[in-house]
Amino acid sequence: MGKELEYKLYVSDAAALKDILQDTEIAALTDGAWLERQMKTTYYDSADRRFCMRHWTLRHRMEGGTSVVCVKTPHKESHTRGEWQVCADRLDDAAIEALLLAGAPQELLFLYGAGDVSPVCGAEFVRKSVMLQFPDGSRAELAGDCGVLHGQTERLDFTELELELYEGEPTQMLALVASLCKRYGLVEQPKSKFARARSLK
Repeated sequence: MGKELEYKLYVSDAAALKDILQDTEIAALTDGAWLERQMKTTYYDSADRRFCMRHWTLRHRMEGGTSVVCVKTPHKESHTRGEWQVCADRLDDAAIEALLLAGAPQELLFLYGAGDVSPVCGAEFVRKSVMLQFPDGSRAELAGDCGVLHGQTERLDFTELELELYEGEPTQMLALVASLCKRYGLVEQPKSKFARARSLK
């Protein structure tokens, strides 16, 4: 199973995010160059909200020049979700089949139905990200996102910091999360981008 362990932290505005991304503790852990990408995400659901009601996320995202389709599922472990992603030009039957071949749950077929899903909300934001290498050998991606969530007519500005474990145990990543929260007065953002965007009209 594709497994994502991620912490999402609310940041007040772009200026505060800039200060955090220049933090000396983060700089000491940086492994490689910072990347900046324009992200455009379209979230899909059925008219009866099958994905939202089950806390699944189905999306198509342009990540710079890369087009990907992704499905995320709930997980019993805290801050963890199932995640499967494939390169695809659009969300269609072929992309769903590729997700299933990549290991996504067969329930995806039921939720997708006869393709009766459509765009319901989205997000457009700039992501600045870098890989972190911790002393115990674990690795995580740190990303700062600043942009807008949108429903059919409503829009909501957002700024947040994400840390996602890529390799190893989460102990030292969690210590960094706690350190940043204390130093910058950050609090956890409990809702995903999809959940927040889906609540907009």
